[in-house]
Amino acid sequence: MSDAPWWRGAVIYQIYPRSFLDTDGNGVGDLPGIIERLDYVASLGVDAIWIAPFFKSPMADFGYDIADYRDVDPLFGTLADFDRLLAKAHGLGLKVMIDQVLSHTSIEHVWFKESRESRDNPKADWYVWADAKDDGGAPNNWLSLFGGSAWQWEPRRGQYYLHNFLTSQPDLNFHHPEVRAAILDSVRFWLDKGVDGVRLDAINFCFHDRELRDNPPKPKEKRVGRGFSPDNPYAFQYHYYNNTRPENLAFLGELRTLMDRYPDVAALGEISSEDSLATMAEYTRHGRLHMGYSFELLTDDFSAAHIRGTVQALEAQMTEGWPCWAISNHDVERVLTRWGRGQSSTQLANLLTAMVCSLRGSVCVYQGEELGLTEAELPYESLQDPYGIAFWPQFKGRDGCRTPMPWSDDAHAGFSRGMPWLPVPQEHRALAVSRQEADPHSVLNGFRSFMHWRQSQPALCRGDIEFIDTSEPVLAFTRRLDGQTTLVVFNLADATVDIRLPATLGKQLRLDGHGLLQGQLDGNQLQLPGYGVWFASVE
Repeated sequence: MSDAPWWRGAVIYQIYPRSFLDTDGNGVGDLPGIIERLDYVASLGVDAIWIAPFFKSPMADFGYDIADYRDVDPLFGTLADFDRLLAKAHGLGLKVMIDQVLSHTSIEHVWFKESRESRDNPKADWYVWADAKDDGGAPNNWLSLFGGSAWQWEPRRGQYYLHNFLTSQPDLNFHHPEVRAAILDSVRFWLDKGVDGVRLDAINFCFHDRELRDNPPKPKEKRVGRGFSPDNPYAFQYHYYNNTRPENLAFLGELRTLMDRYPDVAALGEISSEDSLATMAEYTRHGRLHMGYSFELLTDDFSAAHIRGTVQALEAQMTEGWPCWAISNHDVERVLTRWGRGQSSTQLANLLTAMVCSLRGSVCVYQGEELGLTEAELPYESLQDPYGIAFWPQFKGRDGCRTPMPWSDDAHAGFSRGMPWLPVPQEHRALAVSRQEADPHSVLNGFRSFMHWRQSQPALCRGDIEFIDTSEPVLAFTRRLDGQTTLVVFNLADATVDIRLPATLGKQLRLDGHGLLQGQLDGNQLQLPGYGVWFASVE
């Protein structure tokens, strides 16, 4: 029995509450819906759930604009519902992580309502306020991720306030000690309730440059990555001064001190900086965050070189911390569309799961990934996401990955008896849980089988990683732990490839029933079919 903490090597299933299961017929998923489906989640063989925001909110950004950190929005249920969810999850052996959005609030938060009233009220400095330039313009050139200036004029104070995201998401002033104390109190509230961890949204955005210096321009050829499209003006700058400030490190230390008072909890930070891998390493060093999570594998580049290079670059820098990997989430195009170019291939879906769950680190799996869902194509009139509406048609926003979970193949896919907040695509109904449960060769059953098998492989869960130099489209590496070495080989293309393996190869680790296409070995020559895999022990 390992004495490693539960989160080290864990598979964390992300639940987007609005789209999981609606139990009251209003078309929006809720906490009772999560409770109703926790047995299903436990059956997947995952270790934990991460629940996206369910706190009181006007829902301008669907819960990431929080009006009360310590209450459940009535749309999702009650605090009593959350307590029931926590108890049932723990009874099923599932850990529970919740989102914490610390860098900004909603304009409806009582803190902001007080702060904007005057320049001398008790919370006057709780948000980032600045005077206009002499010509009335914004204090500097900082931009919002959602387009346009990151500054909004407030006539009550005769000043601008900072918003790195929507204008309805004002940034807190973390330079103020009372703000940091209040935020830590809110985190403590949920730790006292018994949550097992927190996923920290945009955690590198907490502090801003006190001098409000302009961000420098970025050359056109470098305007890629970080989870936004190159046609977004946000990509035109190096964001040196509006996020990832050095003062954040001390705050992360304060947060870790708080968390260390609770047994066996974890903090997972979402990081999007100019060098996210370096920031992940820095934020998980010296007893700060337990894990770091970035957008590096949430890009369009599906190649062995990109995956190998990304992991190797992080491994070279992350000498103390622990990585967490994801290939899908609620903010990016679903991986089968991004990396599979829309193919709803069972073999590719199973290969992607096996690949990300074989890297060194923990893993976040997004709801629907276990079904092999592709990105939904939605017409403009169905869009809800303000990001997508603002950048249509070049960028269609995040609604395509947020459509309701298909539980059955009826009109609303068993998600709601009312009209869902986003439409359910016909092709998703064909991949419904009810259909896949009955098919032993489905993506769902392959996912379950692989996850349960992975739990029996300590080297895959917690071992070191060393890559083997292979040509495209082959990704190969070893995982080592306590004298056990496992060789892992993936063919990332749909055509057969031949690979020469080391002479020290031991026996093949069979994965029958996992929905994976396995190779054939002749001496040291391995033939891998398209989207094929090979797991073997090494002597």
